[in-house]
Amino acid sequence: MNSKPTLGKVILGVSGGVDSAVSAWLLQQQGYTVEALHMTNWDEADGYCTAAADFQDARKVCQHLGIPLHRVNFAEEYQERVFADFLAEYRAGRTPNPDILCNRYIKFGEFYHYAKRLGADYIATGHYARVEHSEGESRLLTGLDSNKDQSYFLHAIFQEPLQDTLFPLGELPKPEVRRLANKAGLPNFAKRDSTGICFIGERPFREFLSRYIEDARGAIETPEGHVIGEHQGLMHHTLGQRQGLQIGGIRGRPDEPWYVAGKDTKRNVVVAVQGREHPLLWSTTLRTEKLHWISNKAPELNDLSIKTRYRQNPSMARCVWLPDGTAEVTFEQPQWSVTPGQYAVFYTSEVCLGGAVIADTIPA
Repeated sequence: MNSKPTLGKVILGVSGGVDSAVSAWLLQQQGYTVEALHMTNWDEADGYCTAAADFQDARKVCQHLGIPLHRVNFAEEYQERVFADFLAEYRAGRTPNPDILCNRYIKFGEFYHYAKRLGADYIATGHYARVEHSEGESRLLTGLDSNKDQSYFLHAIFQEPLQDTLFPLGELPKPEVRRLANKAGLPNFAKRDSTGICFIGERPFREFLSRYIEDARGAIETPEGHVIGEHQGLMHHTLGQRQGLQIGGIRGRPDEPWYVAGKDTKRNVVVAVQGREHPLLWSTTLRTEKLHWISNKAPELNDLSIKTRYRQNPSMARCVWLPDGTAEVTFEQPQWSVTPGQYAVFYTSEVCLGGAVIADTIPA
């Protein structure tokens, strides 16, 4: 089931987008008392952050539905709990995923506690996921639309807020959400989906990152140490990247595309290889940092399905749970471009169990 059996007051996160607007309408249809809370988590009027316009869209939706709209600013908390980690990871030469920490500390942390102070029985968001409530424990389930399932981004949230969470869109495909938005006459029914970094907006990412981390040029080398180009900063490259290397034709080399296969942070070097099937782009084993389990306890199983990136089918692997709370994961089949700094997320069937930051990998 996707909601608790008793109705009550729901504080819904309303961003100004279609998903949260339809969530509000659906909760009303189900009989909940719905109030909306719009978060501002990035204070920068530079033309890329759309917070002001999004708030106006949220206001129009709430007026249309006749529900109260609250507004709160979590910019300071976002800077401290999410953005600081984001920059630290890039400085360390890794590729972080700030949306996961934003869900953990802001949407299902600060937002949750603020909503409780507003008298909420439940919170709700427009995520494409499901939650199964039972006595004493709630389980995070994948969204039924595999193209939109967002459980990967939710794996790091805590059990307490999950027990009071509703996901109205968990059983719907995106085209149906668009249809319902039109049916309900929602003023933002045609608004396109947002992309880019959580709350920061769609902006030239290289330029944005260079404002916080100084570019440090260095060599692009082959695994054998031959210099074949120059990079503008390790932070601008991630494993498996093909575009933006600007490596031209090299005498004696086949005419195949180059990919980032590694980063040597001590020497400030990007390692590149030719061809998508190069062995250095494939991994058999990864090691994690400390694991987070939604149920607060490690699974009894050792054979689980794992995602190492969002838009990926889970892959089966054998897991060894280590005494320090980390894990060593060995896949049944080699995985392409497993990236330190990203997350390994663990599943059994449709249940998302939790996950951890990928610390390092062993090439195939």
